[in-house]
Amino acid sequence: MKTESQSQQQLNVIFLPHLTPGHMNPMVDTARLFAKHGASVTIITTKANALTFQKAIDSDFSEGHPIRTEVLQFPAAQVGLPDGVENIKDGTSPEMLGKISFGISMLQDRTELLLRDLRPDCIVTDMFYPWTVESAAKLGIPRIYYYSSSYFSSCASHSIRKHKPHENLVSDTEVFSIPGLPHNIEITSLQLEEWVRTRDEFTYYLDVIYESESRSYGTLYNSFHELESDYEQLYKSTMGIKAWSVGPVSAWVNKARREHNEDLQVDSEWLNWLNSKPEDCVLVEIAHGLENSGHNFIWVVRRKDGDGESFMQDFEQRMKESKKGYIIWNWAPQLLVLDHSSTGGIVTHCGWNSILESLSAGLPMITWPMFAEQFYNEKLLVDVLKVGVPVGSKVNKFWSSVGEDALVGREEIAKAVALLMGREEESREMRRWARKLGDDAKKTIEEGGSSHNNLMQLIEELKSLKASRVLEKTQSDK
Repeated sequence: MKTESQSQQQLNVIFLPHLTPGHMNPMVDTARLFAKHGASVTIITTKANALTFQKAIDSDFSEGHPIRTEVLQFPAAQVGLPDGVENIKDGTSPEMLGKISFGISMLQDRTELLLRDLRPDCIVTDMFYPWTVESAAKLGIPRIYYYSSSYFSSCASHSIRKHKPHENLVSDTEVFSIPGLPHNIEITSLQLEEWVRTRDEFTYYLDVIYESESRSYGTLYNSFHELESDYEQLYKSTMGIKAWSVGPVSAWVNKARREHNEDLQVDSEWLNWLNSKPEDCVLVEIAHGLENSGHNFIWVVRRKDGDGESFMQDFEQRMKESKKGYIIWNWAPQLLVLDHSSTGGIVTHCGWNSILESLSAGLPMITWPMFAEQFYNEKLLVDVLKVGVPVGSKVNKFWSSVGEDALVGREEIAKAVALLMGREEESREMRRWARKLGDDAKKTIEEGGSSHNNLMQLIEELKSLKASRVLEKTQSDK
């Protein structure tokens, strides 16, 4: 049992993740890190979303880390959704997506009541909950804004909102430079987010989000200093608020898993197939032109009934016979595949979590952005870090409306694979840089590393703020 003075000293932190995997997963990992370092952590979410990570939370709790989930009832029936549909990823149509988003917005009042009851010392909140600025102000505590992508994408987006270089161009395909960045980054209007090109309801919502960012105590980034130090510095000077890089958070969690032997070697066909290949020869994930590239590959394919099913079965059989490719249906243990010595690269849509996992494994990437900030992340990989090869994706489309016009031809894919996996100096240099960043990602989370130091500093700063509040209250009560 803790004494009252120990309870007063312990930091009580609420984490409020957005209900979509790309935002929720890194935030849950970050919450687990806080608990690992002594903070009492509560993650507020809904039942179906809690089920996706509850096992990890229970495991942490059993090891003595003070962490738990607080589950809110998702209003599925009220918004006309089937029971259990509580995550943005379940929105298979614009109408369904609208209902899920409306359901999430209906959780605000109950969340605010819960915050009052739990009396946290700090709220760490996803960017999509701008109302938490007022919630934190009412409670007299710091609100920390959690950004689940890169400093680079944040700086590029801020510059475009401020300077509007995409306006008054001759055409949507005209190339222009993003002003005010440390590197010359060229992009077209078509590669900007749809809500930037044409102001809509979502644009105004983002204006509210960015305004809440500027009023926050600071920002937490799932990044690390060695990866994008120029843009970390630019962000701090541009926004004028504190920022802490504590990533890659997946590397912290995976390190702990390995120490506890949780990465059980799966006895499966794909692992045997990988083991039969020489080091650095396999390209992971997606794509049609891989067969023509002359390189071994694993392709993770979501199984859908209907069109293309018989083609894929024939393709899979052909790959089995040639032993050049391997199809994994629906889900792959990505970290195991990335860490395998035979894996030489990955095709990525440039989501930040996949980028960090690939870099942590020291792998270069073929970049195939599709929507949101993915096109900015591609520029970071290709033009700044020099560890990416683009397939030539040209149009930024909201993910629920991506169609045939977003596809890239097999010739472009085969060409990108050849460059990524080739023996020329440019290819070798790219792989060398990727391996160096992989080493940096491992060192930064070790004791004395920059991300480790940032996390410790933030926790101590929040404890100090708590102590000041307790002292003020004690004096005012006298």
